[in-house]
Amino acid sequence: MPVHAPRSFTVQWGSDSVLVSNVEPDLPVATGDADLAKVVAAGEANPVTLLPEAAWRAVARATTGPDGVAVQLRPTPEEPAGLLMVENVDGATLHSVVTRVYLSEVLPGIQPRTGMEVMEIPDPQVQGITDEDRPCAIVRYRFQDLAHLRNHVWQTIHGTLSLNSYAPSVLARKVTRNLITHPVEITFEDGTESFHALVVRDGITRLASAWAVQAGPDADAAEAAGLAVDSLFGKNSAVSPGPGSDPLGQRLAAGRERWRRALRKEFAQAMTAEEPGTRAAQIAQTYVLPAQIAVGAEGHPGHLLAAEDIFDDAIRSVLASVHVEFKQWDTAAQNVEVATRALKRVIQLGDSLVPKDDLQVVYGLAVGRIPVEEIPSVFATDGGTAPPGTALWRSVYLVHALTRPELLDPLKDQAKAIKGGRRMGLKGFAELLGPLIDLPWRSYKKHVTTQARNAWNNGGVLTSDVIQEWDPLPTDDFTSLVKPALLGDRDARCTLAVAGGVALIADKLLTRNVGSALMAAKEKGGVPFRADVNQVIEDLSQQHNELGLWTLALAANRFRSDALPENAVTMRQLIHKQKAEGEAGTPYVHFKVDLDEADQIERDADGVPVMLHQWDVVWASNPDRALKARPQKALFVPPQPEPRTGPAAGPAEAAGGVTGATGEGVTSETGDGESREAGSSTDPAPGPSQEVSLPASQRAAEHRYVLRQSVTGARDSLDRLLLLEPEVGSHTPIVPVTVLDELHKLLIGLQTDVENLRRKAAQEEAVTDGEEASEELEV
Repeated sequence: MPVHAPRSFTVQWGSDSVLVSNVEPDLPVATGDADLAKVVAAGEANPVTLLPEAAWRAVARATTGPDGVAVQLRPTPEEPAGLLMVENVDGATLHSVVTRVYLSEVLPGIQPRTGMEVMEIPDPQVQGITDEDRPCAIVRYRFQDLAHLRNHVWQTIHGTLSLNSYAPSVLARKVTRNLITHPVEITFEDGTESFHALVVRDGITRLASAWAVQAGPDADAAEAAGLAVDSLFGKNSAVSPGPGSDPLGQRLAAGRERWRRALRKEFAQAMTAEEPGTRAAQIAQTYVLPAQIAVGAEGHPGHLLAAEDIFDDAIRSVLASVHVEFKQWDTAAQNVEVATRALKRVIQLGDSLVPKDDLQVVYGLAVGRIPVEEIPSVFATDGGTAPPGTALWRSVYLVHALTRPELLDPLKDQAKAIKGGRRMGLKGFAELLGPLIDLPWRSYKKHVTTQARNAWNNGGVLTSDVIQEWDPLPTDDFTSLVKPALLGDRDARCTLAVAGGVALIADKLLTRNVGSALMAAKEKGGVPFRADVNQVIEDLSQQHNELGLWTLALAANRFRSDALPENAVTMRQLIHKQKAEGEAGTPYVHFKVDLDEADQIERDADGVPVMLHQWDVVWASNPDRALKARPQKALFVPPQPEPRTGPAAGPAEAAGGVTGATGEGVTSETGDGESREAGSSTDPAPGPSQEVSLPASQRAAEHRYVLRQSVTGARDSLDRLLLLEPEVGSHTPIVPVTVLDELHKLLIGLQTDVENLRRKAAQEEAVTDGEEASEELEV
């Protein structure tokens, strides 16, 4: 029979265009009775397989290649157990055939994750099957009735698609990984006839996604689940046998074959068109699925399980090895794979505006094929300055190359296709770059790698200017770029944004979701306001922001790829890892910027340089916003001001030492986030007489301020508790019930008092308005 080459074409899936690959020109035809008999005979003759004849018929009916299954099952002198796939798990050995099965011949099975959840439709009872005290590779599902079976399948498909769907990926390239399946005997408590079928134990999301593709781009999870149920069991909820009719299993199988026959006819008509449409792709990509069918189980000598439990326990062991015990790739490894494969695809397609030779250089830089030392020779320009051979300059040129407008969109498209998603925003693309950028210093800064990659997930250094047209300006001193940046040089500003931004992220001076520590001290990672990482870097690199540009330049200058700065290392790590002075890898320090100093480094009263914190970085990005939005510490006991001694006492002192703009006061934090102690040894001790010396209205204003800040602080604390709850997990409550009960009583009392004050104020306002109206009438 001639072999026809598969076709590839583009179809519309919702609002996206999807390239559908490897579409076969014909679909498999129905398996004949003679082919079914081959599988049954080969299975019964194999010494390691043990299934009822009805189960073998279900296997043969489901497969598209009965001859291949028979060959795998057939014993030979060299292989007495045939060519079956062998898996050794705890207490048993599983034997499986590898083949392709029809989508409409497999049902979603039961997984441990669903068995532990409260479901609307309960799982069926499961019982193992034996033959002369030998375990059979089959289990028995006992449903209440046929409606219970239909509802259970609907619930599984619907619930799976509600959580996750690979529909675009399945449409593009079919299901590519084998489903782990095995036969089941489905029985019913109400006396309905039993029948045999195949169920999927691993790969239910892939199975449900195939039904989602079959349902179409506009179908929701409920419609896809409904299509699956109707295709598997017919549209009628009850299948009543007629006089002299076939058993239930055969009637259901005949209905599924009629459904497939209609699909084959529809597909044949669609493929006659010059350019097949979406419907042809839907049918072709989901008509059959790859599967691994367990057909034999042998218990190991000395196993503790009963024979009827061996097979089901072995299947659960396989599932555990996939989902629990097997160490999957972490997110960073997946991002590297996606990013480099996307870049390789762009090179192979050859439709990019960037020359292939340049793309090969970028690829070599991304995967580490081009060492850092060769950067000066690779990126040297005629008559221009060659960049230094440092890891930081590697990151500058790599970010610049991968974010050019002519390359950014093709890379995002290919990465989106590889991941099987519908869209990829700038943050999603930045997430792919994180593990490429940190390649040279990954081992030296491993203690903060997680925080750095989280910062890339939050936008990294991809500001609105960086993704536009600009060129890096090579230099040995990044501070030399500050002056041209202040004059509006885009190249200088973007070079500082990328170099300084990478340095701040790598050294844990800029982290994801910087607002999560709004109320924390600056020494513990606190920040004055919330902002995405790329927005902070964009604000730091603005032309008018001299403080921000110097912060970026000094961070880039002091950056080292072979160590962590003291800013990012906790005291515990410093004590744990004592190093001799001058030893390679000794921690270095980033310092805070002071524009009034000659070297731009701030110093304390003793002349010691002040260490840079994330608070200072975020503050420098937008000082005006920081002055307005900087959180205050909740003052539960109002500070006692000093008595007014003369005209020098300003409004801040009259209000209890709390200012409105900078918040600098007796016990609050200063504008740069540092706390100041109230008074000194020479100050008079505050007393009740000082508070009484203030007018009652001024004291009331102070207490209103404290009340509002206390409530705001409680709101922020509750928000942080909710953010921490997923990390804490269920092993311990994020807040004990006793504490919640106490808080609830306090809040109810506070709400009642606030409401009473509100009503009283509203009544007084209404009375005042009424008196004014009366006076106007009298006039």
